[in-house]
Amino acid sequence: MSAPRFAFDIHATDGKARTGTIRMKRGDIRTPAFMPVGTAATVKAMKPESVRATGADIILGNTYHLMLRPGAERVARLGGLHRFMNWQRPILTDSGGYQVMSLSSLRKITEEGVTFASHLDGSRHLLSPERSMEIQRLLGSDIVMAFDECPRADQPRDVIAGSMEMSMRWARRSREGFDAGGDHAECAALFGIQQGALDEDLRLRSAQALTEIGFDGYAIGGLAVGEGQEAMFATLDFAPGQLPADRPRYLMGVGKPDDLVGAVERGVDMFDCVLPSRSGRNGQAFTWGGPLNMRNARHAEDTGPLDERCACPTCANYSRAYIHHLVKSGEMLGAMLMTEHNLSFYQALMQAMRDAIAEGRFTAFAAQFRHNYSGN
Repeated sequence: MSAPRFAFDIHATDGKARTGTIRMKRGDIRTPAFMPVGTAATVKAMKPESVRATGADIILGNTYHLMLRPGAERVARLGGLHRFMNWQRPILTDSGGYQVMSLSSLRKITEEGVTFASHLDGSRHLLSPERSMEIQRLLGSDIVMAFDECPRADQPRDVIAGSMEMSMRWARRSREGFDAGGDHAECAALFGIQQGALDEDLRLRSAQALTEIGFDGYAIGGLAVGEGQEAMFATLDFAPGQLPADRPRYLMGVGKPDDLVGAVERGVDMFDCVLPSRSGRNGQAFTWGGPLNMRNARHAEDTGPLDERCACPTCANYSRAYIHHLVKSGEMLGAMLMTEHNLSFYQALMQAMRDAIAEGRFTAFAAQFRHNYSGN
């Protein structure tokens, strides 16, 4: 029996927390799931096989960056993103919508889409729902994200409402563009993105519009953009429950380890963030006892591992003292070892949450995690 195009099975719940499996042609994705970010067809400082060895079931690629370099058409000619980067498991690609916000000085938004100047060479491009679907099809994405605008949460309510309503119109065009994708639409999945910033009513209206269109999964967009954890959690107290319960819920761009635990408590199933890899390149290690600054002189003669509870190759073979030396010296190996550890820690955290939910002890697990995660 062939693998399904897309199916989501919920195995257990504990409060609002859920654990399950997303089944796709290129493999299963265990939820709650954390997706390492491979912006430019690479998770920085890691080989794809090393990313898989950390326990990752799926990674994320970036539509905006890949359309500019090396180009979606070139990737397609070379056999698609999976072959290009030697990652044979599922890949989720974002739609380019986040860059609509992050590159605000380089773009102009109209109903048609977003016209922007490349941050690489200044060349002009139009990114529309239809073009976003085409690019993600050329890349060969397994989970395709609808094209949206992600406004800052501090904008006036009428601006956020107008943006949300346009994103919902773009969501319908994304659905139509995806469905016209031929063979790709027969083997990939399409996720819609809820918007509305911190406003419960706008979020509900967005969720209702997306549900009417119909998607394989639903993302919660427009958070982790500077509003702070308290405001984010307050929004997550209602936003996941506004989305269909039988579909995966993906919180985009999150986050710190304690963000992940708090979001799973509130019913989120999927995450992505550059934090574990970026922090690894900048000397910060995540551990069960909290984050470590490996530039700190107190590690200079510490022969212990980054984390006694971690089974990753970095912790099995290298001391804090050696990693401190590498980080202080700016050696490439330091970034490699730290990234490997951080991604391993994130995957171990996801597995621990899956186990706790399955065994009906997630509330106790979350409380103990927060107690321990107090910094070293």
